[in-house]
Amino acid sequence: MFRSILRQPRVWAPARHYLRLNSSLAAKYEAKLAEKAKQLGLKDVEELKQHLKDEIEEKKKQMNHVDPLKELEEFERQQQQEYDQDRQRITKDRGAVDPDAPKLPYKTLDSYIDAAKVKGLPLDDVEAIWRARWSSNDRSLHAVVKAESFMKMYANAFKNPSFILPVPKGEDGYEMNFVQWSFPGPQTTHCMVTTVAEYKLHKEYAKPHTTLEFHQELMPELGVVLMNGHVDKDSSVSMDEAHLTVLNIQRFYSGDDEAKLQLLRSFTAGDENFDIKRLVEESTSV
Repeated sequence: MFRSILRQPRVWAPARHYLRLNSSLAAKYEAKLAEKAKQLGLKDVEELKQHLKDEIEEKKKQMNHVDPLKELEEFERQQQQEYDQDRQRITKDRGAVDPDAPKLPYKTLDSYIDAAKVKGLPLDDVEAIWRARWSSNDRSLHAVVKAESFMKMYANAFKNPSFILPVPKGEDGYEMNFVQWSFPGPQTTHCMVTTVAEYKLHKEYAKPHTTLEFHQELMPELGVVLMNGHVDKDSSVSMDEAHLTVLNIQRFYSGDDEAKLQLLRSFTAGDENFDIKRLVEESTSV
């Protein structure tokens, strides 16, 4: 799917807020409940509650989804019991993003190459130019993506803007990463990856260890999207680990594998049956 893929050698706020029916609700809106009961020809609020019992129970089922992130805590406890922690490298906390820092404009393809000039070049020449642009940066990632493949990823990213992906750590363990997509401009798409550990500490201000930018300016003329990315040198993420994470982003968001696509949808829906072990299996399968 990705041509010239990645150098060799890891906004949408993803936190979901699930509603809970609270016992204080009836007291707070007692007058309104009584008025509703009267409108329905019922004796009092208690009779109204009984009348609407089935509807209330159904709404509880719809609203009380289980946040898949909470399942990670149990998974992590099992990992600690099963594997020697001395074998696992712990990603150091790099602090949070300063919420008061000025917001810089997002970069477009013209921030890196002259888009107008390369539009008239053969695709092979454009690929060579894109490779050369990043050849001196040993923490960079880059690729040329076919437009058809990118649009599948884009559609799934728009519907499922956040996800979790495991990366092997040590001989037997895994570290969970949080994937977040954003769409800052009509021809620019971002994908950011941070560890779940840092996300738990800093939430939406967690620093990504890997960032990806997809530039769609050349789609009409050349039928490709140019991707560039960067792996934070202050993180403990290796280029091989970042490479693996990007490949799994491609595999899960391409829509080519129904099992992987179903895991995406399950996570987005807050499905109580979201299976962490199945996620690990799909992430490591060939």
